[in-house]
Amino acid sequence: MSIINQNDPIERQNEKLVQIAQSLMRRVEQKSDQSGLAYQQFERAALLETQVRQRTKELERTLDLLQESNAQLERANVETERARANITEAIETIDEGFALFDHDERLVLFNSRFCRDIADIPENLFEGLHFNDYVGLISRSKHLAIPEGQTPEDWASKRLARHSRDHVVFNVRLMWNRWLQISEHRTARGGTVILQTDVTDMMRSERKERDKMLDRQAKILQATLDHLNQGVCIFDHNNRLVGWNKTMNRILAIPPTPGIQDLPFSELLKKLENELTFHGDFDHSRLINWANKRSRRGRIAFEITRGDDQTLSVFGQEMPDRGFVISFTDVTAEREAARVLSEMNETLERGVIARTEELGEALAEAERANASKSRFVAAASHDLLQPLSAAKLFMSSLSDQLQDPGALAVLGKAENALLGVENIIEALLDISKLDAGKATFDVRAVPLSAILSPLRDELTPVAQNKGLDLTIVDSSLSVVSDPGYLRRIIQNLIANAVKYTLTGRVIVGVRRNGGSARIEVWDTGPGIAEGDRATIFQEFERLDQPNKNDGLGLGLAIVERAAKALNHDLSLWSRVGRGSCFSINIPIAETCQTYGRGVRKVAADWGNALDGMIVLLAENDIAFANAMTLMIESHGAEVLLAHNAQDAIDLLNEIQLVPDVLLLDYQLGSGASGLDLYRDLCARHGIVPAAIISADRSKELQQACADLSLRLLAKPVDKEKILGFLSGIQQSEGCGAVPSAGSSVSSKRH
Repeated sequence: MSIINQNDPIERQNEKLVQIAQSLMRRVEQKSDQSGLAYQQFERAALLETQVRQRTKELERTLDLLQESNAQLERANVETERARANITEAIETIDEGFALFDHDERLVLFNSRFCRDIADIPENLFEGLHFNDYVGLISRSKHLAIPEGQTPEDWASKRLARHSRDHVVFNVRLMWNRWLQISEHRTARGGTVILQTDVTDMMRSERKERDKMLDRQAKILQATLDHLNQGVCIFDHNNRLVGWNKTMNRILAIPPTPGIQDLPFSELLKKLENELTFHGDFDHSRLINWANKRSRRGRIAFEITRGDDQTLSVFGQEMPDRGFVISFTDVTAEREAARVLSEMNETLERGVIARTEELGEALAEAERANASKSRFVAAASHDLLQPLSAAKLFMSSLSDQLQDPGALAVLGKAENALLGVENIIEALLDISKLDAGKATFDVRAVPLSAILSPLRDELTPVAQNKGLDLTIVDSSLSVVSDPGYLRRIIQNLIANAVKYTLTGRVIVGVRRNGGSARIEVWDTGPGIAEGDRATIFQEFERLDQPNKNDGLGLGLAIVERAAKALNHDLSLWSRVGRGSCFSINIPIAETCQTYGRGVRKVAADWGNALDGMIVLLAENDIAFANAMTLMIESHGAEVLLAHNAQDAIDLLNEIQLVPDVLLLDYQLGSGASGLDLYRDLCARHGIVPAAIISADRSKELQQACADLSLRLLAKPVDKEKILGFLSGIQQSEGCGAVPSAGSSVSSKRH
């Protein structure tokens, strides 16, 4: 064990070492006879003295360090006190109440304005106060205005919930209509800074401005209501009358007395009960039940009669604050006008019925006259052909007996004249049959070469006699048509071109046009002026020609009627001084050898040709859609009518039925097009035969329809085109395939 206690102060240890050294020196001096031992003790004493000096120096250095540390600590304490004083002075200069809670939720620092507006709180604030205790003090303060229905515990719970957020700003209402804005922010070390700002003046000013604004809005609203033609009553969520307009006073004769304010709805209705009569299934009790609902009132609309001569339309609707508004519109004049109009309609209907009967009789008489005319023409034609044939035989016999060249020339001219008369009679007979609807057609697959080759042999000599070059290009295509009438159409077109072409050439060719074949007859004749293009297809109409006795102008009339009856699109291109091109568009025959179920006789009168077909018609023009529907359904089809794209989609989804064919207007409104609707319906229901109806004749639309294999029917469309297209779809189902629909024939030169 050591003779020095290490726990003693440095000064005490040094004192003990000095005493030990002195004692040893005395013992050395007293025991000189023990020299060896004394010397050892001396050495030991010297060593101890050296250690004492070293420890003394260390002690001195330690004391110096301690004094320096104490000086630094003193300076730090001074700086801390100065900083604390500065912080205290700084937060005291803040106009708001300020408080700082540390990360342990203990109050560290606050200024004199903190909670000053809550007079019973400042005396209970102290450093170290826990935040929860601070909130508890606030919630129990008599200066705090706790909202109705809340307890101090509820308020404290909501306050602590806000405290869980890093940043929050809210207002606290105090007694006597005073307000504090509380701004709470989290510090970087997890502490909390709270700022309290008195916003009473601001809140009062805002409320004052808001009251002024509400007052202005109320005046504007009242002025607006007073200018309405409808009587308006406004009820609050307690079903009490809180507002009405002047029209209401006039309609229901309610005096504008102060007692009417806050009148319950049931009492107001009771005052008027004896004067009002409800129409329909809406009655007094149902209206009361609707008004007594506390929320989710549906809209109501009904009519009532007040007295004997006033009819009111009533509309009721719930407001966002669970009140409701009821409006009254005087519709007496409208109902009276409707009654008078109904009587006028009945009178007009009776007149229309009578007039229709008269027109029906007149139409029947006209039809009888037309039928009589057709029968007469047919009979006359038949009777005239008999003597003409005999005359031709007599002239043939006479030509064998005559030798005089002059007489033979005269006889040849007479034969040509009789041949011309025979052609005219046959043309009149064809026109009569087509007009009377008595013509029948043997529609089947017809090879074009079987028609073009004989016509080349027959008409080439006629063209050569005029010095014209006639070129008929053969074709390997087969088309769907009546072979006899198709030959007559092509023959008349070629003969007409040869007749009117003085010099140059006539070319006949066939172009493939999608699913159709377009037969074109080009000539280098004088051309046809724009104003004459409709005239040339009328019977007995001829343009200027070299030979005035060259026919009666029935050739193109027969072409136009036959093409229309066969549903073959006929078109014309012409330029004055350059020539003309007549073209006819005919469907190309499919793999079936005949069109339809074998050889089918198709009358020009369509009858019930569309029987059993279901057609979806999408057309946004209501008048046109109704006319189209009536026309199609009159021939046996069933029409599903939609006025826009969405209606068409919804209709098919609702009935779960895919129509046989689609007739789609190109422009359906709202940015939708018939092409878009077609793609959408095909995506939903598969490929369905369809046609686009449009007044747009641009190449872009024609190409778009061709890309989708859609038929393009140009407006204005006629009955024959529509029925011909639908009938073709109906017939194609018999072959097991729907024929591809081609685009309409272009009238421009290629």
